[in-house]
Amino acid sequence: MKCRFCATSLSDVFLDLGSAPPSNAFLTATQVNAPELYFPLHLFTCPNCFLVQVDEVQRHDALFSSSYVYFSSYSRTWLAHARAYVDAVVKRLGLNSRSLVMEVASNDGYLLQYIRERGIPCVGIEPTASTAAAARARGIETTERFFGQPFAAEFVAERGRVDLWIGNNVLAHVPDINDFVAGIAAVLVDEGVATVEFPHLLRLVAERQFDTIYHEHFSYFSLHTVRRIFATHGLRLWDVEELPTHGGSLRLWVCRDAASRSETPAVAELLAREATAGMTGMDYYRGFQPLADAIKNDALTFLLDCKRRGQRVVAYGAAAKGNTLLNYAGVKPDLLPFVVDASPHKQGLYLPGSHIPVVEEARIRTERPDFVLILPWNLRQEISEQLRYIREWGGQFVTAVPNLSVS
Repeated sequence: MKCRFCATSLSDVFLDLGSAPPSNAFLTATQVNAPELYFPLHLFTCPNCFLVQVDEVQRHDALFSSSYVYFSSYSRTWLAHARAYVDAVVKRLGLNSRSLVMEVASNDGYLLQYIRERGIPCVGIEPTASTAAAARARGIETTERFFGQPFAAEFVAERGRVDLWIGNNVLAHVPDINDFVAGIAAVLVDEGVATVEFPHLLRLVAERQFDTIYHEHFSYFSLHTVRRIFATHGLRLWDVEELPTHGGSLRLWVCRDAASRSETPAVAELLAREATAGMTGMDYYRGFQPLADAIKNDALTFLLDCKRRGQRVVAYGAAAKGNTLLNYAGVKPDLLPFVVDASPHKQGLYLPGSHIPVVEEARIRTERPDFVLILPWNLRQEISEQLRYIREWGGQFVTAVPNLSVS
């Protein structure tokens, strides 16, 4: 395996989670009884650019297929995040009816709906047919394509360049990162801006967020590494924000090298913090395996102890991160009989690997479990508020990351 950015040969293992099916490959009742494909989930660190990455063991067009079941609009927290971003970016960049905005991995139109409400022309680029259809139902122009240099060239020839390019939680999902970033450079006007959000590797390591690792996430970034990637393609990082989303993310503000924007102090400050933490040396990336194993062992011990005591545990949130944890721990329906999810696109299906059924929330009220394990721990506040009625029968909430917590 070679680094997907700089082509350096890779041999330094960051984390080995064995083998698992893709985290969003949910199963129907028929498929549960058929053979299931598992793929290695091994991460490596590049000793040259420090990009942490998983091999592309399954093609990205298979991972993000027409049956993709993740719809962004079923999280109130994420919708609020998108609306706040739109309010801020429109004001900061002075966007108006003469501007053109492109969002890549626009999903079901969760963000562009707020751009459209302001009368600003926009287009979504979304390869999964299921979510693209939902976006069009909202009136959002959506093209079903994977983004990269070829698509960018076609778009510019037909429509011209864009004033704002948005990519939320898509950079990590790209196998050919050089093609993708070159496409951003090609599609921006001279003074255009790209904003890019992704989980911060610094937070992943510091808070043991190993469950954010799955096949759909090809790469895991520090600011040092992603800045180098963008610079290689003529793009300059001029601001950075630290966000609470997904357990700790970065929002980069990027422009062309020759653009007039000045770099803010936030960039140098975060680069210095990463260097102090050791992210520019290989020692930082070694020793993560025992941290992940401790979380897995604690979660499994908790579930086994509850079963021995006759206490009932169910889960909430059929999220990709939950599937990473459950499959690494070997959890099956005997320990977690069902998982609740708000999305009707997941209800009636089964989690990949564990084959735990996904059901609607009414089952919690009916079965009155002793514990609800919140798998998307980054949404614990939203979910525990939504399910606060479990306190009526003495129910408690549990999260496994970064430490087992019962409250």
